[in-house]
Amino acid sequence: MPYGYMGKLLRVDLTEQRTWVEELDLDAARKYIGGSGLAAKYLFEETEAGTDPLGPENVLIFMTGPFTGTIVPNSGRHAVVAKSPLTGIWGEGDVGGTWGVMLKRAGYDGILVKGKASEPVYVWVHEEGVEIRPAGHLWGKDTFEVDELIKAETHPKAVITSIGQAGENLVKFAVIMNDGLDGRAAGRGGLGAVMGSKNLKAIAVYGTKRPVLADEEGLRAFTKEMAAAIRERTQGMARFGTAGGLQAMEDLGDLPIRNWYQGSWPEGAAKIGGQRMAETILTRNYHCSACVIGCGRTVKIERGDYAGIEQGGPEYETLASLGALCLVDDLEAVALANEYCNRYGLDTISTGSAIAFAMECWEHGLITEEDTDGLKLEWGNSEAMLEMVKRIAKREGFGRVLADGVLAAARAIGPRAEEYAIHVKGLEFPAHDPRAYNSVAVGYATSNRGACHLQGFTHAFEKNVAMPELGYEEIQDRFGVEGKGELTAKCQDLMCLFDSLKMCKFSLYGGVKVTHMVRWLNYVTGWNLSVTEFLKIGERIFNLKRLYNVRCGISRKDDTLPPRILTHKRGSGGAADNLPPLGRMLSEYYAWRGWSEEGIPTPAKLRELGLEEYAD
Repeated sequence: MPYGYMGKLLRVDLTEQRTWVEELDLDAARKYIGGSGLAAKYLFEETEAGTDPLGPENVLIFMTGPFTGTIVPNSGRHAVVAKSPLTGIWGEGDVGGTWGVMLKRAGYDGILVKGKASEPVYVWVHEEGVEIRPAGHLWGKDTFEVDELIKAETHPKAVITSIGQAGENLVKFAVIMNDGLDGRAAGRGGLGAVMGSKNLKAIAVYGTKRPVLADEEGLRAFTKEMAAAIRERTQGMARFGTAGGLQAMEDLGDLPIRNWYQGSWPEGAAKIGGQRMAETILTRNYHCSACVIGCGRTVKIERGDYAGIEQGGPEYETLASLGALCLVDDLEAVALANEYCNRYGLDTISTGSAIAFAMECWEHGLITEEDTDGLKLEWGNSEAMLEMVKRIAKREGFGRVLADGVLAAARAIGPRAEEYAIHVKGLEFPAHDPRAYNSVAVGYATSNRGACHLQGFTHAFEKNVAMPELGYEEIQDRFGVEGKGELTAKCQDLMCLFDSLKMCKFSLYGGVKVTHMVRWLNYVTGWNLSVTEFLKIGERIFNLKRLYNVRCGISRKDDTLPPRILTHKRGSGGAADNLPPLGRMLSEYYAWRGWSEEGIPTPAKLRELGLEEYAD
């Protein structure tokens, strides 16, 4: 058995109702590490440019990394990858909790699912074997119900990943949820719809195996040393979670308000931020496996359909998207909307974005009560927001229009509506404004899954993180222009490594550097990698994902931002007048990457990275 890996991948063909095991390709593991990096190899090789994301030929990949299931801090994560039904390009979800760890304990590094079952099924993976079981009795139930029912049918300590009604109804931003009431989501690009298209309701996993490590004693000593420092530096996140930064983001001009139009909203931000949550509805922290931070929130709300139930609370992105983006300043309403999204299996970011888009269309008279079946989609209308979440998940009424994402909805409503559709490549913006951090403009434009702050995470380097190994001895000027293309490329490569090792990026706030990551990896695998070799792997992974998108037709024409972000000065807040000069930064980015001016990796770059076999 290779160090750090279980050495096996599970294959599932739902059409043939067949499962089999294949040995992990150790050369591929060394080349792409694991997680979304290794998954990129399989997605590239097993799908085509013309693959229908909701067809049986799309492959749905669940992949762990060498850190998953070890004591490396903040490593309880796994990746979910497929061709995205929302964007038609690279689709990737990164999720915490305990499911990935339990998959490795069951004896597998990953699961690759193809085909479509004739009737709803779920897969039960355990140490003694794999079963494809009927799930007709689970179809139509939410993810929390499914979690309880499958545990009763399999093992009380099994961990379940499942879709809700949104995935069943092929909502194009449906998510895959795990960890029951704690609500951890593979959240972007509609991977839940891919699962629903295969009639796959859930995958349950349980086992007791452990990966063998190259130097367990060295790993334990180094982890003990680092864990205390990480915990000390992230006390604020432990106390208030990601939501604790909401008011600070508003002050910086980073918080998206009123569908990205408004620059400041201090009173509203104070009403829905992490501090207010801690004073009112917060009951405890939640830790993913191996986490030393504990940023997850558990809350108890006293209104609506699920009053009194304690469940995972809203993160910063959720509060921003279902709160500030819609001008909803009712914390309990946003928490309840988060509850609905977790149960139905909806991406809270895309859901809030779709509703905010609809509210702006309502404001300008592009839709009326006749379109919405009497629902008044006015700014700040929390009840309308809550009802629309349900309608999207069920594809009812106007929810059918929004269920395909803001780009498709804008095209359905009419040309003027596209002015209010804030997305890149069809993926709605997360809750960080490129007008507050210039590097984020480049990151959103070039992220392989569409608008995404996590695939670059550059805002951290313009706010409170330095990284000497990347050439950044101090925090960068967020309104600076020169060097932002280079910064974005370097950070994207580094984030590919986080996503392949399966390590939480919040570790950066705890002082984790590249050298620490390499040291952990060498303890786990025995590889003896250098920092230079390690970073080259990240570059290889990012370029392979880009090649996948190029094959799907992506080029510089798609690496852009909505007009509102490039031309509209908000006039208030912490970034009142800044507009990111994307063209200049993008050209620098392409040059640094060794790509053509059209954004295509050159043959020389592919040879350098050992990717010649994937060139057209």
